[in-house]
Amino acid sequence: MSLCRLVVTCPDRVGIVARVSSFIAEQGGSITEANQHSDLETGRFFMRYEVETRNMNADSDTFRQAFAHIAEEFEMQWQWRDGEQRRRRLMIMVSRESHCLVDLLYRWTAGELDCEIAGVISNHEDMRSVVEWHGIDYHHVPVSADDKASAFSSVEKIIEDSRADTIVLARYMQIIPPSLCERYSGQIINIHHSFLPSFAGARPYHQAHTRGVKLIGATCHYVTQELDAGPIIEQDIQRVTHCHTTGDLVRLGRDIEKSVLARGVRWHLQDRVLIDGNKTVVFS
Repeated sequence: MSLCRLVVTCPDRVGIVARVSSFIAEQGGSITEANQHSDLETGRFFMRYEVETRNMNADSDTFRQAFAHIAEEFEMQWQWRDGEQRRRRLMIMVSRESHCLVDLLYRWTAGELDCEIAGVISNHEDMRSVVEWHGIDYHHVPVSADDKASAFSSVEKIIEDSRADTIVLARYMQIIPPSLCERYSGQIINIHHSFLPSFAGARPYHQAHTRGVKLIGATCHYVTQELDAGPIIEQDIQRVTHCHTTGDLVRLGRDIEKSVLARGVRWHLQDRVLIDGNKTVVFS
């Protein structure tokens, strides 16, 4: 079975589903999964189809050329992703905390993430051994407070040379510059704890414990120039009580962070996340 994905965003109007579905059927395709959403506030329509193409009478290029007429009629932003295009190339960025990186590497080796890992970039040497054990290139790019521009120029070149199309910040503790945010808009995924903006800076779980918080959690989101305020992909929480120590909060928080990040990355790789302004439509 050869599966392709059709992802569409356009102004909402009557007849979109009927027209697209009929076109796929006429081409000999079979829709195996269908998701649609109409945003009543913005008037936008979102669609994601998985299509079995074994009996289609057109290859991907021919399909795209024919579908382009429908896309123009409905003012669609769209992509038809075939088997060769489905495997994205990830560049993972990390600092000194290992839990999110190690979890992603495990899921990748277990076949849970349909991608190629193009490399890992870090501003420290701490993760080199675990990354190279997986046969992945490790790039150490120190970030000096006096010359961050030079460091991120190197980072950008590494990403470009590796042909990475998706960047995952697996607890990378540096602010991504606006130029990189713009160039890879909708392609940089970050994870952070749920205490922002209340407990910003160092040792957030210690701050939270001192305040006696009752909920901890994590947020996975796309990176924009507005710090930690990009479109949210996934979130999760867990209740805690006065019985939990600071160490408990750190442990539970790490568990939530890595599971939330993994879900967000997997859905992104599967084209299940469609950006709608500063929010997302997630066909999970």
